[in-house]
Amino acid sequence: MPRSPLALAALATVAVPGLDAYDVRRPAQPGTDYDVAVVIDAQRRRWVVRAPSSAAAGAALEAEVDLLEGLAEHAGSGALPFAVPRPVGFAHLPEGGRAAVHAEIPGAPLRVDTLRPGPGLAADLGRAIAALHELPTSVVESVGLPVYEATEYRQRRQAEVDEAARTGKVPPALLRRWEEQLEDVAMWRFRPTVVHGDLSAERVLVHDGKVSGLLGWGDTVVADPADDLSWLLVAASPEAADSVMEAYQLRRTELTDPHLQRRAFLAGELALARWLLYGVRTGDDEVVADAVAMLQDLDEHTRLADVESSASYA
Repeated sequence: MPRSPLALAALATVAVPGLDAYDVRRPAQPGTDYDVAVVIDAQRRRWVVRAPSSAAAGAALEAEVDLLEGLAEHAGSGALPFAVPRPVGFAHLPEGGRAAVHAEIPGAPLRVDTLRPGPGLAADLGRAIAALHELPTSVVESVGLPVYEATEYRQRRQAEVDEAARTGKVPPALLRRWEEQLEDVAMWRFRPTVVHGDLSAERVLVHDGKVSGLLGWGDTVVADPADDLSWLLVAASPEAADSVMEAYQLRRTELTDPHLQRRAFLAGELALARWLLYGVRTGDDEVVADAVAMLQDLDEHTRLADVESSASYA
């Protein structure tokens, strides 16, 4: 059973000595792996308390806490131009594990539909992601989180596609398309970087027209930088996405990855395959049906795009 906001507020007062809880609220977008509340103290300071809802979430939180310490140092030095959550206290839970409390980062979740081409928020977002990818990989390696070489990561993607194919629920044309791209060795020559691993509009905080913070670091790895760009290239307008990518490339010191955007688009497509596999593994028929519908839509869209492309060259 989810913990009540009052129970979470009580945990916050234990975690942070002297915290005088004045009010407590559920966040606008509560998570599924954690019970979360925003606690407002008597000085109107705002604190976020997160309590894991399972043993797996508890283990992920502990790994994330170690990572956040390293990231906070880079944010403090200016290497990262945005804030990250920095736990300031913990409260032990009766069932094991700990709840963590950090100061709330100012900002509201990004609205992708508000991104416009040019030097504004889209460019700032590109620079923010690039700064993350420029961090030394030791930030991740030192806390024991996964580190993948390019060849190894390509093999992981191939294994996902093979498993999705065995379900018999992926359109054959999509499978061929994915397999062709995974077999293109040149496409997978990239330098692995620190990767957030779960970037989405909800994870990006915006304040005064700039990226103020990134949340949700539980899936951080050293892997393909394209993974952090896929959601933007799919969700943003092409013009805004171009501004993101231009600013990103200018901020990066690694400029020899001509297939970055191709892999980013592929990563977005393979996310549907992973959603299908999640539904199959958990026996959730609704998730499976949702994934199948999205895969069919993607198949139809790519077929239409291929026809239009062929017509333009005729």
